[in-house]
Amino acid sequence: MAVSKLDPIDRQILAELQADGRMTNVELAKRVGISAPPCLRRVRTLEESGFIKGYHADVDSRQLGFEVQVFAMVGLQSQAEADLSAFEKRCRDWALVRECHMLNGEVDFILKCVAPDLSTFQNFLTEQLTAADNVASVKTSLVIRCAKDLPGVPFDVLESRLNKNA
Repeated sequence: MAVSKLDPIDRQILAELQADGRMTNVELAKRVGISAPPCLRRVRTLEESGFIKGYHADVDSRQLGFEVQVFAMVGLQSQAEADLSAFEKRCRDWALVRECHMLNGEVDFILKCVAPDLSTFQNFLTEQLTAADNVASVKTSLVIRCAKDLPGVPFDVLESRLNKNA
């Protein structure tokens, strides 16, 4: 189901759930202007089609004692597909790595890492990340503060684009 196959109600359902994934189906149906049974069917279809990947609590990492957030820019020695996949698999196994994105440009990957303190991150950096097979370079930037951290996509931009192309 491509985005062009989603009707305005499906997109509104996605926008509402992105803003509050804990609301009841009855509340969701009321917000999008349909009754509860077809709303639930639409949500299930959106889940099965992969538009909804999951439901998560947005936890405050600092409240939980994770005081350090670092972005690590990683350069690999080899960019062969097998080597890229092996590095991605390794990143999935590292608990401190919360996001891993392959990039186009001067670095191969950017990793978002969290740690309870600087020494924990330094141990990870020296004993695991820089010691990993195929890692040629790592540059890190410590996050001082976050000015914006929004999940998902801007549905208003999507709607504007779709209305312009209609």
